[in-house]
Amino acid sequence: MSASAGDRESGIPSDTAKEEISGPTCTGDNSKHDSAICSSTSEIKSRAVVKYSAAPPPTSYALLQEKTDLKLPPANWLRENAQLGSAGTTILGSSSKSKPFSSFGMAYDFIDCIGDDVDVVSDSENIKKLLKIPYSKSHVSMAVHRVGRTLLLDELDIQELFMRSSQTGDWTWLKEFYQRLIDQKWQRKKKSKEHWYQKAILSKFLYYSINGEGAAEPVSDNLNEGEEENGAEEFSSSWPTAFTSAQSDVEDSDAPKEESVSMDSMFALGQVASVPKEQNLPTLFNEGENSQGLRNDFVRNIMWTFEDIHMLVGSNMPIFGGGRYPAVSLRLRDNNKPINILTGIDYWLDNLMCNVPELVMCFHVNGIVQKYEMIKTEDIPHLENSTFSTRVVKDIAQNILSFLKSNCTKEGHTYWLFKASGSDIVKLYDLTTLCEEAEEEKCQNPFTLPVAVLLYRVASNLMLKARQNRKHYGTIRTLLLNCVKLLDQERHPQIIASAHYMLSELFQLDEPPEEDGESLRAGGSEDSYSDEDRDEEEEEDLMEDSDDNGSYGNCSSPQDDSKAVAVIRSVGELSVPEKYKSTYQIRPSCAFPVSQDKEERCRHVLSYVLKGLKAVDGSIKKESDLPAADPNTPIPLKYEDRSANGACAAEKGISLLLERAGPLQADQKHPTRSGMIPGSWQHRMKLQLFLKASKAYYVLSDAATNLLKYGRALRYIKLSLQCYDAYCSVSGTLHPQVLQFHSQCLSLCGDIQLMLAQNANNRAAYLEEYSYQTKEDQEILHSLHRESSCQAFNMATDLAMDPEYQLFVSSKCYEAAYELLVSEALKDHTSDQLAQVLKRLGNIRNEMGVFYMNQAAAMQTEKEAKKSVSVAEQEMWKKSFAFFEKGMNDFEAIGDSTNTALLLCNTGRLMRICAQAHCAISADQSRGEFSPEEALYYNKAIDYYLRAMKSLASRENHPAVWDSVNWELSTTYFTLATLLQDYAPLSRKAQEQIGREVTEAMMKSLKYCDLQTESARQPLYQYRAATIHHRLASMYHSCFRNQVGDEHLRKQHRSLAELHYSKAVCLFLSLKDAPCELLRTLLERVAFAEFTMAGQSSNAAKLKSLTGAIEIMTETRFAFQLIHKELLEEQTELSESDAAESAESPDVASGPTSGLNLQEVMKLIGVFEPSFSFLLLQLIKLMTTMKRKPSNKDEELLKTYKNVYSKLLRAEKNVPLLSRVKVYIELLQQLTPETESDDTGTQKSS
Repeated sequence: MSASAGDRESGIPSDTAKEEISGPTCTGDNSKHDSAICSSTSEIKSRAVVKYSAAPPPTSYALLQEKTDLKLPPANWLRENAQLGSAGTTILGSSSKSKPFSSFGMAYDFIDCIGDDVDVVSDSENIKKLLKIPYSKSHVSMAVHRVGRTLLLDELDIQELFMRSSQTGDWTWLKEFYQRLIDQKWQRKKKSKEHWYQKAILSKFLYYSINGEGAAEPVSDNLNEGEEENGAEEFSSSWPTAFTSAQSDVEDSDAPKEESVSMDSMFALGQVASVPKEQNLPTLFNEGENSQGLRNDFVRNIMWTFEDIHMLVGSNMPIFGGGRYPAVSLRLRDNNKPINILTGIDYWLDNLMCNVPELVMCFHVNGIVQKYEMIKTEDIPHLENSTFSTRVVKDIAQNILSFLKSNCTKEGHTYWLFKASGSDIVKLYDLTTLCEEAEEEKCQNPFTLPVAVLLYRVASNLMLKARQNRKHYGTIRTLLLNCVKLLDQERHPQIIASAHYMLSELFQLDEPPEEDGESLRAGGSEDSYSDEDRDEEEEEDLMEDSDDNGSYGNCSSPQDDSKAVAVIRSVGELSVPEKYKSTYQIRPSCAFPVSQDKEERCRHVLSYVLKGLKAVDGSIKKESDLPAADPNTPIPLKYEDRSANGACAAEKGISLLLERAGPLQADQKHPTRSGMIPGSWQHRMKLQLFLKASKAYYVLSDAATNLLKYGRALRYIKLSLQCYDAYCSVSGTLHPQVLQFHSQCLSLCGDIQLMLAQNANNRAAYLEEYSYQTKEDQEILHSLHRESSCQAFNMATDLAMDPEYQLFVSSKCYEAAYELLVSEALKDHTSDQLAQVLKRLGNIRNEMGVFYMNQAAAMQTEKEAKKSVSVAEQEMWKKSFAFFEKGMNDFEAIGDSTNTALLLCNTGRLMRICAQAHCAISADQSRGEFSPEEALYYNKAIDYYLRAMKSLASRENHPAVWDSVNWELSTTYFTLATLLQDYAPLSRKAQEQIGREVTEAMMKSLKYCDLQTESARQPLYQYRAATIHHRLASMYHSCFRNQVGDEHLRKQHRSLAELHYSKAVCLFLSLKDAPCELLRTLLERVAFAEFTMAGQSSNAAKLKSLTGAIEIMTETRFAFQLIHKELLEEQTELSESDAAESAESPDVASGPTSGLNLQEVMKLIGVFEPSFSFLLLQLIKLMTTMKRKPSNKDEELLKTYKNVYSKLLRAEKNVPLLSRVKVYIELLQQLTPETESDDTGTQKSS
């Protein structure tokens, strides 16, 4: 029955009750066709689910009166009837002949089941014929196709085929092969007169059995036998014409047109919402090409589970109501002929497949009705003369399925299962291979296109599921590759382009493969698709393995031939339980080629995109391949240095960049540059392919950036943006997702230009990478140029030689990306992309600020006579400051306090450079007084650093940045204080005021010296703190010496000097690498003590001061020990370098590596010796002239002092420095009391 669109919609979409009933508990009281019925006897299990039914609910049949003459046609004969279906389909009941492509029609309708869930798709007649093979002598001829684990079975009517081949020449090669190997005297066998007579009275019986007015009224027999025969011929199907021109079949009914859209529209461009991102695949077929004339003409489609075999079956058996059950099947039997086993199996299987629990048999003699008999379905196997074992039928089914699954291994191939009439041997041929071997040029296989279309449709259906379960990827890839292999690009460019686009979609570009790596490598289930690239050796191994199980192989039987893929030697084997079970596991699953390498994945994508583009380009009819070139717009493909073009060209390029970045508004109505019509399949497909290529190049560029291959990265992002440019040229409107992707491209382009600016040293290597191009890239570019000149983004993607220009381009790319994200089209699509672009904008502005700041610093150092600040310098400051300000605004907009602090810190550094530029130089090139401009800029710098600290709030938020800002702040205060102290502006300020300012700045610097936190800067902080204390002590020392009058102030200065000296000494002692600073501080402290003593009058006070000074002097021993150690190391290194030189090793560095300043040491020794001898002399004088009697201890001390003084005077002045230092250490050691020597020993060891 040919269902119209309306019928199909009103038909019963009975997928609902699939899970309602299972197991042997089912009974047969379901009144609806959309239910499942399980038949379970002790031997077999059967369960049927009606997936679709075009027939109305069954009405009770009309019980014909005895003696009714079935030879007379009823009044309603051959009229269309809902109960039986439209005339020409089920008019002859279950015996009606199936169409040669009926399984494909069903497969298209139930595409979800194909490839995985279902083992067999076929007409019920073919299933019955297969299961009756061991019992029947008649011939079997079927075409078998494999899609995944699903086999499609169709009758291959050899007689009809060869009749057509004599007219068209299509199957001549098969006819010759058939005559040569199978039936040498082939001729068309005509159906007997009896055959047509039986068909006619069955048809009349069914029409009589329909209840209704006048249904059973006979009409006069005005049809002669010839007419009957012609009528019957009309109902048998004829072989369809070649499927390349199937338009005529489609025009018969609107149903396939409407129906066909449902599947493919899921991949239509317009319905983006129904599919995941990037999944909007294009519509595959036009209405005419879509169904290929293959319609699902069955009254009902049933999902039949027979034991463990799942079958999608098409049936046209009329079902009536009545009897004890709501559904019965009607059968007409000649009373003179007993029911044989073949008829019994036929009836039993029909009832099982269609959920019919009862059979009503009408017996006739010569067309005259005799009686009715009712038989339950489960009783059919036990009828007299037709007893058969249901278990054997189950074994036959399992064996045939195993045999076919084991041997029909290649998707896209047409296999032919053939058993000659009266023969016991069943052979399986691979017609696709035979066709390829045929010598004739015109060797076509009519199954090729339907198979290719089915492979494509199953793949498209799986694509919808693939996002949830990536194990389908290997399956989809194999389906599509096999599909493409079957098709001719010139005749089917649309399917080929679509298939290649879907292949490109399989390779995930936006997520790492590691997550699902295992499931991807594993492919599908164990029954997954075979990989088309497998070696033939594997197939031969498979055949040899199966030989032992008797599945097929070269047989000694003379009837066998080498052309057969497999042979069942005897149909009796099919009844042996599990005879073919061992070969049921088909070959290992195919693995989807998963690569951890992004570049490899992208190259796969681009190769498929290119094939798709070639298919589309080949289908666009135009006078020339390429459009005429516009003389005003050159097509630059190679490197071009734009840095010399000047600001004007750059600005023009930027405006073009922003214009192209914006969303397009106008819908295109005119053909594109290549002649494509907007809205055509070529147009939709090119859009998808251009976008996919753009994304692949983007990922390649990103990967190259991560590998630091910036020249390659720029080349790829250029190609990506050229693909996008071509997309814009073809597209009428841009989807928000496309615009978002475009902003990512611009952002990445900005990243690459920034990296190129920062790595100027490798420019030659980058230029070489940038200039290289693969053949594939050139071909894709060629296809792009059919639609666009691809020049819109040249300015952004050219490799310039000027870092400043590269930074400028980078910032413009980020600005364009930002403008795009805040545009009308994307303002509602909130994403974290905006924050990332703002972060990049802030970063590039920081980079440009730093660039101009460094240029200003370079100008400063290059100036010879520092008279005044140049205009160029000021320009650099302004540019730098402006970029820092913008960058801060960007970071503040996204609440990035850390980066805001870093920019504030850089602005502080800029202020310090400004301050340095304003330092006054006197006529003799010496440094002048500290100027007010310097003070202004240093204070501004301090303000920025304090703002940075405030932005960070606490060290916990970002310790590294906090420490950096802390250090800079401390340094600025210290520099300010040092300059104020060393170059005091006495012409403008009083000494006291300068002193206060210095003290304040020093104390603030000290406040930010972090002495507690262990870090790389801790020794620097300690040194700075020690220096600050030393400088403050020196300052108070100076004030104490110069202060006259105010005794209270003098005491205050004295105590402060003492305090800071002691702190400075402690800190320098802890450093262990600043002996000169320690020595200088101690000597100053001694001088301070001497000066204090000079103002004392009593001997006792003087003695106390001198003793204190001597104690301070003894502490210099630690400084001399450090100096001695460094001098020793230096001497060792010198001797080693001399030895190395004598061994002729000029590469070894000669000369000292010690950081000791010998000149400074000599200068300090020059102060130390006279000071030490003066102290000792004064002590000796005082102690010898004392009036009170000295104690033993005093005498001992005096003796020691004299001894040391004597040695000091006798010490040679011309001996090497090392020896002199050693003498000082020994002398100082003698002055050290025992307890102190212990302490110092400990100190030294520590």
